[in-house]
This record gives sequence, C-alpha cells and structure tokens, in this order.
Amino acid sequence: MQLNIETFSNVRGGNAFFKALTHPLAAEKGRALVARLTRAGRVAIYDPENCADALAQLYDLSGLKVAGLYAQDVAAIGRTAIGHRAQPVTALKDCRADAVLVASFDAERAIAHVRHLLPAGAAIASLDELRLPDAMVTNRARYLDPINFATNFVFFRDAGGLSTRLVTANYWSGYGAQRIALWCLLYDAAGAEIARWQETLPQGFGSVAIDSRAVRRRFGLGEFAGQIFLHAVGAAGHDVVKYALDVYGDGTTELSLSCTHDANSWPSALYAGLPAPDAGETVTLWVQNSMPCAIPPGTIGLNLMGDAATANLLEPIPAFASRALDVATVLPKARWPQQIEIHAGKYIVRPRYEVRGHGRVRIAHVNVERSDLKADPTIADLGNLLGKGYLLPAPVLPRATWRSLALPTPMSTAQQDLPVSLVVYDRRGREAARHDFGRLARRDSVAIDVDALLNGAKLPDDYGHMELIYDFAHGGSADGWLHALFRYEDRGSHHAAETSFGAHVFNTVLTYKGEPQSYAGRPPGLSTRLFLRLGDAPYDTLCHLIYPASTPWHAESATDLVLHDGNGAEIAHERIAIPCSGSRFFRYHELFDSKIRDRAGPSSYIVVRDVTCRLFGYHGLIGRDGAFSLDHMFGF
Repeated sequence: MQLNIETFSNVRGGNAFFKALTHPLAAEKGRALVARLTRAGRVAIYDPENCADALAQLYDLSGLKVAGLYAQDVAAIGRTAIGHRAQPVTALKDCRADAVLVASFDAERAIAHVRHLLPAGAAIASLDELRLPDAMVTNRARYLDPINFATNFVFFRDAGGLSTRLVTANYWSGYGAQRIALWCLLYDAAGAEIARWQETLPQGFGSVAIDSRAVRRRFGLGEFAGQIFLHAVGAAGHDVVKYALDVYGDGTTELSLSCTHDANSWPSALYAGLPAPDAGETVTLWVQNSMPCAIPPGTIGLNLMGDAATANLLEPIPAFASRALDVATVLPKARWPQQIEIHAGKYIVRPRYEVRGHGRVRIAHVNVERSDLKADPTIADLGNLLGKGYLLPAPVLPRATWRSLALPTPMSTAQQDLPVSLVVYDRRGREAARHDFGRLARRDSVAIDVDALLNGAKLPDDYGHMELIYDFAHGGSADGWLHALFRYEDRGSHHAAETSFGAHVFNTVLTYKGEPQSYAGRPPGLSTRLFLRLGDAPYDTLCHLIYPASTPWHAESATDLVLHDGNGAEIAHERIAIPCSGSRFFRYHELFDSKIRDRAGPSSYIVVRDVTCRLFGYHGLIGRDGAFSLDHMFGF
C-alpha cells in the first residue's frame, strides 16, 4: 500500500512537486478541482511531466471518465499510468473530451503548445488551480522552486497534563530573507483543522516560540493531541523549517520533560530505531498522517529489526489525523534492547514515540531508514586518508548525575551486518575505553552501559563523549549510514531521555561522497553555527559540545558562545577552547550570571559559532525533581 511517489532524492534533494500537491491549501483546492472534473463529463489528461500517477495516488480520480492519457516525451508513449496507456499528445485532437486536465504547474507554456490540438469546446484545467496565494510564494516565476515550500510538521499536544513548546529562529535572515512569517495550521487527532494563524518572526536573527498553552488560550480550544503544519513565508537559503520542541509535564502526576527536534519534512517508506519497551514500560508510536488522503488499512506495520514478520495496523487513518499506537498491541513480546522497524508507506514524516512507566514520561523520535543504499567497499579502505572516517559522537554526561548508554541501530535495508566499535574519550580528547561490538547481525540489539565499559575508571571533570565507528577487524560491510540510539538516565529520579542520529565525517579537508557536510555550500564543512534554545524559568539549560575529528585537526577549537535576546540583539559572549576529540559540558546558569540572564530576558538563545572546526552539539533542559531532557542541536 506504499505511495509510489518520490518525496526526496539524495542527489536532487526534495521533490517540490510532491510538496506542492500535499500542502493543506493545495489539498482543499485539489479536491474541488477533482469534483468539478468529475461533473464535467469525459476528461482527457495531458501529462507532459509524467506526474499523473502521483496525482492519482494523492487525490481520488476514480470518479473521472478518462477519455485518454497523453504524453509529450516520445519515450513515455505507451507507458501505463492511472490505468491507461499514454498516447502521443498529437492524438489529443481526435479525442472526444469535454475537458482536458494538464497535469503540471506553471502550465501556461504547455497549454499554449497544445491549444490547437484541443477538442472543440473542451474546457481546460491545470494544476495551477492548486497554487498557493501569491503572498505565500517566494519565487513566483518558478512555482516548483523548493524555496516556495519551506514547510514542516510539528507534533503538538496540550492534553493530560502535558504541553508542547516549539522554538526556532529566523535563520533565513542570514541568507538574505527580508520578512519571514510562519503560517500555521493546527490539526486535531481526527485531522480536523482547529486553528489557523501566522507568527511574524523578528527582523534579523530573532527567535519565536509557539506554546500549546498559549494557542489553547488564544483560540479557546479544549485539549488536543495532533500536529501543526508550518510554512515559512519569505524563506531564503533553507527549504526546511528547523526547530527544537520541548514537551513539559505539569508536575501533578508523572515526571515528564523531553525535547526533540524538527521532523524530516520528506515522508519515508521506512523508519527504524524505535526501542521496544523495558519492563514496566509502554511505548507509544505517534502515527501522524502528513498526506491529504487517508492511510489505507494495513499500510502501517511494525516488525522486530531483522525479522520479516510484520504486524499491521488494520484501521485507516484520515488525512492529517493522528493515532497513538501502543507497540505492545502489535508486538506483545518485544522487549528492550530490541528495536523495531516501521513500515510507513511514505504517509508520515519522522514519527515521535512516547515511553511511559514507573511514573515517568519521555518522548523522542525515530529516523529515516534508507532503501537506496548498498554496501560501499571503499569505506573499509579509507583509513589511510580519512582516519576514523564516518563517526557518530554522543555525550557521556557527568557521571555523578547520569548514566549513559548506547545502542547501535541498523538504518538502511542494505545493513545486514554492522562492524562497529564504541570509543569513549575524556573531555580532553584522550581515549578512556573501547568496546568491540564485533560484527553485529541485523537482528542483534546490544546496548552498552558506559559505566560497565569504564569499569570504575574516572574521567577528568566526570564527563566526556563516545564515538561509534566502523571496525572491520571481523569483516563486514558498510554504507556510511551508521546510526545509534543513546539513552541517558538520572541516577536519583531514574527519569530518562534518549536521542538518535547518524554518522558523518568530521574535520578533514579531504571529501568523500559529500562529507564532511556543510550547513551551506559545498563540502567540506569545517565551521560551526548551532542554535541553542534556552529554557525560561524555572528551567536551566544544559549543552554538551563535542569536537569530533576523523583525522587530527586543530589542537583546540575557538568557539564563541553568543547570547542573544529574543529580537536577535547580542547581549554577551564567551570564548571557550575544546580539545580536538574532546568535549565541553556547561549549564546556562553557570555560564552567564543572573544580571546578564535578566538582560537577555525570555525567548533568548545562544548561537554556537566556530570558524575553525565543525562541532556537534546536544542540548536539553533541567527541571525539578530530577527531570531533564536531551537531544541533538540543529545547525543552519
């Protein structure tokens, strides 16, 4: 039941045609267009860009009386789409159609070329009827420019004592954007629109927060658990809306504090890295339909990683609706540290999951499992040039307060084995311990507790970081898409947080397949610009910056921590030096005193800037009673 439509290409990037069809405003217009054509009589479809099948999967064309399918490209003649074999467009003149649909945007030129071929009296329509209002379009001359669709979805809930707060910044201003607004549409669990509004972002690099409690008050809403669709109007430079998302508890029942980040705005067929519940826990997968059509029954499925037996959700999910799926109802025997693969059919963006148990709640996300990769034998031979090559860094948080665990997670269909090791470094960049996982089979789920790995050894200042790396001592293959889940637990409260990410090549001037990645421009990416959102009172903010290096780079970083108020004005800054292969843990309230924090005020944030090296960062909030959160930061 998977959608047969390209949403993203790792060569070409995002498919703007897909976003243009699935935008909520386009969906309203698209359904109206199909209804009108259904009443029009016989409809010929001219498909100059071979998009008719994609259109038919997102909009119900079964009621159309199709008079014929017509193609422009000679190579497309004879192909089958929407149940019809394509004919040359020159045959359109012989078709007795009452209407002609040109299945493309910016269709004026295509229509002009075939106007002399139109059947007498036939009405003509095109996908331009689905266009967004001009005020929402940055590049009006080229509608399918990806910058016109800087969009994303946000898990958004205010119910059961839990609330959500989105924070982002006007990073588009750094790419020349003049005025930015976030167009917001809030859906409830049933997929019904319950609020629509715009958030104007400050001029320059200011921040904005959208709090579910404020949204409820503003629109007089009851409790809800759904999602927001965001569209950045006036975007430049980035066609994805990036954000940090905090989930708060009201403290009346369960201990809850979590943070996660922007969803991948391109729906995938597969996701992975969903942890099975531990004893006394329930794991809930939030299935949130990001399409203007229903998810058919049996499309969403779960299986244990490495096990072909899939259990499917046998109910439909309406357009833009949300369902909370208890993993135990479909995989009752799954137990931590087993991990679960998600069959999503390209209907949902990167899903969130929620773990409840022992009076505590936490939320995190899974990752895109790629199906376009194959083993790359070159990776095993890169050591002489790229040193450690691909590596995945994660914190070892201060050990007196937190436990730190790591679980390698297969994240592509090509990964039938994972030849990996885990290396622990102290904060000064010196290796403190190493664990050889060997050659993990796809079905293997092996979690490592750093406490056991260090075996009583101390770390300077009690913290450091770990790196998951390829290790071919036992053979095996690699594709560069190396991932892991990292779990952290407060030793007193036992509240936990987890985050997951993938490996990259860091801090070498040599490049390989687009690595080291750059925030903007061509690789290598050898500088840092990270966004650190700051929690308002009573929360403190933690940050763990890691200086990973595939090969030896500068001995120390030259890292500026620049504090801004909510309008983007610089309030203060600190320069810190992080040793190569080392890390730095700090708390906001320790870094800047109360007078400076008062000057910064609410909605303040820190930009982590370094022009000498690429850092990787994690952030979180610290609350009362041992509540905390952790996730990786976003760059721009």
